[in-house]
Amino acid sequence: MPKFHVQFLLSATDAAQFPKTEAPEVAFLGRSNVGKSSLINALLGERAARVSSTPGRTRAINFFALHDTPKQIKPRMIFADLPGYGYAKISKSISAEWPKFIEPYLAGRQSLTLCVCLVDLNVPPQQSDLQLAEYLQRTGRRMLLVGTKADRLSGNGLVQARRAWQAALCVDAMLALSAREGRGVGELWSAIQEACAAD
Repeated sequence: MPKFHVQFLLSATDAAQFPKTEAPEVAFLGRSNVGKSSLINALLGERAARVSSTPGRTRAINFFALHDTPKQIKPRMIFADLPGYGYAKISKSISAEWPKFIEPYLAGRQSLTLCVCLVDLNVPPQQSDLQLAEYLQRTGRRMLLVGTKADRLSGNGLVQARRAWQAALCVDAMLALSAREGRGVGELWSAIQEACAAD
């Protein structure tokens, strides 16, 4: 797996705050308890994204620059950690703020190369997941479906879960991953690098 020098750039709650960069950008999206921060940390090999026991803590888009060396000025790529969705205990007032910067980001961010959509393989497809996939497909965004917490399922259970998610979200392929065990992290890196190179 590649090793980068990771630099936290900023947290944005408004489109005017998005960092100005031409580097290919990879966005990570998923429900609030899907293990998004753990996955990002597993990819980077360090605790860059904050992992909380309370779902819904991320309420801004957090941007991380990935450099080949600490002295490199232009990043090789950008990771964007988007707020989780679908967590009932988050107040409606906070949820109402999200379209003000998340939708403009997904719809208009020119450097956005790949949307990594995370779903929990142990949970049936939810309406919010379907809506996100439909939105990304409608806007023409390149989407990669990744099922998390694969270590909690047996071989047959994992096959069935993947089939259910692929059918529900109308996608042909899906990566199964376990951030805790490191399973599938290398495959995800390969897919990310391929998308960035194509862009």
